[in-house]
Amino acid sequence: MTGVTLGSVASASRRRALALAIVLAAQCMFAMDLLIVVVALPRIEHDLGFNPAALSWVLNAFGLAFGGLLLLGGRLGDMLGQVRAFRIGLAVFVLGSLMGGLAQMPGLLIAARVLQGVGAALAGPSVLALVMVMARNAAEQARGMSLFIAVSSVGASAGLILGGVLTEYMSWRWALLINVPVGAIVL
Repeated sequence: MTGVTLGSVASASRRRALALAIVLAAQCMFAMDLLIVVVALPRIEHDLGFNPAALSWVLNAFGLAFGGLLLLGGRLGDMLGQVRAFRIGLAVFVLGSLMGGLAQMPGLLIAARVLQGVGAALAGPSVLALVMVMARNAAEQARGMSLFIAVSSVGASAGLILGGVLTEYMSWRWALLINVPVGAIVL
């Protein structure tokens, strides 16, 4: 052998699996956040004094910022490096989550949701790029892409369920605040 031991190969494989789990956890969080506040909207409306027309912006602010900036996020990942873009985007997303969970006025919650969308748009393309880069061959790329799609689908569905559970047993604020400890661990 050329200096590569079985232990170092196993260690590299474990690090790659951990890195994959980390970026997929972030992807799950981004997918969840699009819909996590849907069930909480009546309580948000009551607690913050939203009027019915403005309440839709709690959902739309995230979706528009995320969708509108996704291509820019991909380009910034190419320019800054995927890992750096992922970390910056995740930090912005977590900051927006904290801001939204603590919001006392409708405008502040909407601004926080925009910030979450901006962070997800910066980090999201890097998640997919990192999944592809970590793969050693076409089979691992296919497996990584399958996991990415599964995590995204489960995250979107789980967002509704988790949002309902958190709103019912804790507070609608926890639908946003839950991202803070999870995001800190992922960072």
